[in-house]
Amino acid sequence: MVQKMEEKGGSHVNRKKGGIITMPFIFANEVCEKLAVVGFHANMISYLTTQLHMPLTKAANTLTNFGGTGSLTPLIGAFVADTYAGRFWTITVASIIYQIGMFSLTLSAILPQLRPPPCQGDQVCKEADTGQLAILYVSLLLAALGSGGIRPCVVAFGADQFDETDPKQATKTWKYFNWYYFVMGAAVLVAVTVLVYIQDNVGWNWGLGIPTVAMFLSIIAFVFGYPLYRNLDPAGSPFVRLMQVCVAAFRKRKLDMVSDPNVLYQNEELDASICLDGKLLHTKHMKFLDKAAIVTEEDDIKSPNLWRLNTVHRVEELKSVIRMGPIWASGILLITAYAQQGTFSLQQAKSMDRHLTKSFEIPAGSMSVFTMVSMLSTIALYDRIIIPVARKFTGLDRGITFLHRMGIGFVISVLATLVAGFVEMKRKQAALAHGLVDKPHIIIPISVLWLVPQYSLHGIAEAFMSVGHLEFLYDQAPESMRSTATALFWTANSIGNYVSTLLVTLVHKFSAGPNGSNWLPDKNLNKGKLEYFYWLITLLQVVNVIYYFFCAKIYTFKPIQMHQKGGDSSSSSGVELDNKV
Repeated sequence: MVQKMEEKGGSHVNRKKGGIITMPFIFANEVCEKLAVVGFHANMISYLTTQLHMPLTKAANTLTNFGGTGSLTPLIGAFVADTYAGRFWTITVASIIYQIGMFSLTLSAILPQLRPPPCQGDQVCKEADTGQLAILYVSLLLAALGSGGIRPCVVAFGADQFDETDPKQATKTWKYFNWYYFVMGAAVLVAVTVLVYIQDNVGWNWGLGIPTVAMFLSIIAFVFGYPLYRNLDPAGSPFVRLMQVCVAAFRKRKLDMVSDPNVLYQNEELDASICLDGKLLHTKHMKFLDKAAIVTEEDDIKSPNLWRLNTVHRVEELKSVIRMGPIWASGILLITAYAQQGTFSLQQAKSMDRHLTKSFEIPAGSMSVFTMVSMLSTIALYDRIIIPVARKFTGLDRGITFLHRMGIGFVISVLATLVAGFVEMKRKQAALAHGLVDKPHIIIPISVLWLVPQYSLHGIAEAFMSVGHLEFLYDQAPESMRSTATALFWTANSIGNYVSTLLVTLVHKFSAGPNGSNWLPDKNLNKGKLEYFYWLITLLQVVNVIYYFFCAKIYTFKPIQMHQKGGDSSSSSGVELDNKV
């Protein structure tokens, strides 16, 4: 629901709240928060395996499980923000929860009694006990809960600072999104380089302590700007409206369908706050939901019970969300493929020669810098070169549609995991040639730069698919539900991480041989068949690409009747905002 502005402050203040003056506070929060979050997770697989002595598959599943949980909690955060607390307080409280989780994990890195003793020579390393694991799990859970309040709200809260009804500020909203992505990217680059280097070469107490302090500073900066913000009052969750349509349709399931859709219930006054851009037009799909808009003698059309009677616009909101489902689901496997960078690809990097010069060795956890650089470079190239060139051929303002953009990303992601399998074969051949197959802790004399293609391809794929995915969700979601589009995006990330966990678990279980062999061994990656695992993901992605192309071909864009400034309306039978697509 479109939210109402808080009218606070004395009447003597003429300057409107919000605007560009709030950006330093929001960006300071975003920079510190990204330093904390990425610095917290980028090299966590190394912390779990080297400090807590977890087996590799258990450590990988721990991270993907909590990564999945952290991507699922935005649904809760979006619901709380829209229904009860508003975005500012949701971000603030969630940041404090995240801070507590980081503080407890940092303590475990500082205090020796909170982690197992260091490994002694060739002795079997002692794994973390129940109490030490409990601290880890509680810390990761708090971090997941905290990110659930931050992720769906922080981008939208920044956009809230610009009044889109003011023509002078309308373009600034889009500039804000550009600023946001580049500021975020710069912070991530610092995290995966400087912080990971500190973790590997200085110590985990500093490596986790610095992000913890950064998170604390981000909260201070964000709260300090409170008097300047435009704060929007919460005005109810869109999930409630979707449920109302479902319940109303079910209660009227025995009614006969009307032949003329024009007799279905319309109430422009009731829908005024949720269709400022325009109202959704009736579609012929999913006609059983239209029964929620059939007026009976029991219904009060002036003040309807929304659990019995809904407008066509509200019914079409639900239809739009349902139509988006198959396209939304197609993004899950890309996240599954991407998740391997923080687990098995990182373990590959740790076993390879990481010297870029004689004196400088790149930390394994910093390999994701190649992903970030390729992603940001592709986004800039896409915006400055690809769009203008494509526009000349397609006539579309955005060059190509977001569905085409996603399709390109899917194909590149297939290439990324295909290449990763061949690189793993090359790494193992080098280990065999130098007699290091049975020596997992000895660095194999093969350059870590062999991994750059797979990292870079994942970054390019993300620039196309993930950004296109988010654009699709924002564009095709009903306008009153756009604040939850980010939450849906992170939900796909969540499921992708869980699918990765399931896939790793199943492969580890069913690839185990009688002589102790395994595709994904816990102790010695040189004896595994990691390339088979990468190619299994490649095969799944090929099937997913075919599925996506089918869904994209039959997808119906939501029809909308646009409101014009002069008071007239014009009907758009295709894409919602034709100037955007």
